[in-house]
Amino acid sequence: MKTLPDYIVPGLRLLFVGINPSCHSSRSGHYYANPRNRFWNVLNASELIPVRLTSEIDFRVLEFGVGFTDIVKRPTPGVKDLATSEFIDGAVKLKDKLLSYQPRLICFQGVMVYERYLRFGEGIRRKVGLGMQEEKIGFSSCFVVPNPSPANAGFSFDSLLKWYLELKAFLERE
Repeated sequence: MKTLPDYIVPGLRLLFVGINPSCHSSRSGHYYANPRNRFWNVLNASELIPVRLTSEIDFRVLEFGVGFTDIVKRPTPGVKDLATSEFIDGAVKLKDKLLSYQPRLICFQGVMVYERYLRFGEGIRRKVGLGMQEEKIGFSSCFVVPNPSPANAGFSFDSLLKWYLELKAFLERE
């Protein structure tokens, strides 16, 4: 199955990093394409981008200094289908991308993706919380929001929105 392209260019103000593309997103060719995924609704409600976007026009995020990538590029039905070796390989490749492109802020979509990145990309093992992180990757600051996947039902829309508004506030302060 094909994967999603990275939407990443030099000078981004914000780069979202997911775990890996869903099969639904990969088949459609667009990020967060599952209609039950809350990403686009939360992004639009937070007004991180001044226009309303949907998965069908996901590429337009680049116009607003925002990009997308994943720690693992192989699409799967769920995270349980990923092997540790894929996270190890993916973290090394992701670190190279992040250091090469140096976005102002990297937003990891979920605690799991940031913990896996730290462990396999930086050699750091620690419990990760939501919000701003103590580490920097090159000159890039790091922020963690709850994963908007429908599989992460433990977070309501309002709690997701709270974290995206904090993300927006950080970007506006910088």
